[in-house]
Amino acid sequence: MLRSSDSRCIRTTTGPQPCLWSQDPMLEQLFKLRQSGTDTRTEILAGVTTFLTMAYIIFVNPTILGDAGMPKDAVFVATCIVAALGSLVMGLYANYPIAMAPGMGLNAYFAYAVVLGMKVPWQAALGAVFVSGCLFILVSVFGLRALIVNGISRSLRVAITAGLGMFLALIAFKSAGIVVASPATLVQAGDLHKPEAIMAVVGFLLIVTLDRLKVRGAILIGIVVVTILSFFFGGNTFRGLVSAPPSIAPTLLHLDVKGALGVGILNVVLVFFLVELFDATGTLMGVASRAGLLVEGKMERLNKALLADSAAIVAGSLLGTSSTTAYIESAAGVQAGGRTGLTALTVAVLFLACLFIAPLAGVVPAYATAPALLFVACLMLRDVGDIDWSDTTEAVPAAITALVIPFTYSIAEGIAFGFITYALLKLTTGRAREVKPVIWVIAALFAFKIVYIGT
Repeated sequence: MLRSSDSRCIRTTTGPQPCLWSQDPMLEQLFKLRQSGTDTRTEILAGVTTFLTMAYIIFVNPTILGDAGMPKDAVFVATCIVAALGSLVMGLYANYPIAMAPGMGLNAYFAYAVVLGMKVPWQAALGAVFVSGCLFILVSVFGLRALIVNGISRSLRVAITAGLGMFLALIAFKSAGIVVASPATLVQAGDLHKPEAIMAVVGFLLIVTLDRLKVRGAILIGIVVVTILSFFFGGNTFRGLVSAPPSIAPTLLHLDVKGALGVGILNVVLVFFLVELFDATGTLMGVASRAGLLVEGKMERLNKALLADSAAIVAGSLLGTSSTTAYIESAAGVQAGGRTGLTALTVAVLFLACLFIAPLAGVVPAYATAPALLFVACLMLRDVGDIDWSDTTEAVPAAITALVIPFTYSIAEGIAFGFITYALLKLTTGRAREVKPVIWVIAALFAFKIVYIGT
């Protein structure tokens, strides 16, 4: 190893690695920056990059949960705080460059399927999130995660994600006025001449273009641009940029656990739990793989990361927001060089700073967040090619899962029909041994619920 004339800089002879500047002793001790081949500046820049790619959630989440009757200002505060808290725990406890925030898809299920569809009060829905988070903690502590995840076929896991994507797309089209209800055909095209629909289309094309050109914060830029256009063409009114954070009191500790258990664990809690489990595990493994943090294909601190994830879910339910999860957008920060928890810590600080832009968040219309929802939905469909379409016992249950979710406006029904179909087809084709015990259990629970309780 050679030292440059500047004693602060160490250069290695093993390749074109960046110069590693001397670290703050506390940061070095907390995050092991040198051991990870990174430095403070790189980690902070990576954190900023991750934040820009996922900051859209502070506008989207209050809009979605606001549709469920939750106070938007309080949800905005809860979103910022839980994103900061989750990212902080992930960074300090698990030391991974993975940021967290309320999950897309899960917030839509919370608002549109549980609260609006099942007529469950949002307080009880928060209680269901709390219970699912507690179950997630138990699964992580007792090491049952691998048993559950590995027991569910790849085709069903992909199908759930794809179904979530189509569910988000339907919500996006509805928010933009591109798809409207029809008594004759259930749905039909809306008035595409309306300014709202036109601005949503412009926003979507802008996001896709910027993303293709690798512009950081493409989704956030799209939301901001459409919001600006809404002042000129949508009759929107500017309310200022900066203010003191709104009160979180309207949602803080307003969860109703007893009410959640009363509406049925199978309907709500199990679905939250399964989607959280797949989402968190898949995202953590995907980002860690891209960062080169896997050792023999495994994450050394996976249980710590899952505990951080589940703790954030519980915290979010207490603060007043839907399930929190690891964000795949963290891959952008990894691409920028993030390798340690300092990246996640940077994201946490930036989310806390966002607490002071509540007036800006309050003027973002639904049709400005619709392009972001649609873009995320498109990305969620990209793994359908991994399904073995030549095997109908795998492909058909996967297709049913993905199709039933948007067509019934219910993630729970899609998962239920998918698991039941998978188990039955394997049984009727003499391949029952391929079905892991966890699928039999989940399929039996859903079948019992449909037969004796109803959909």
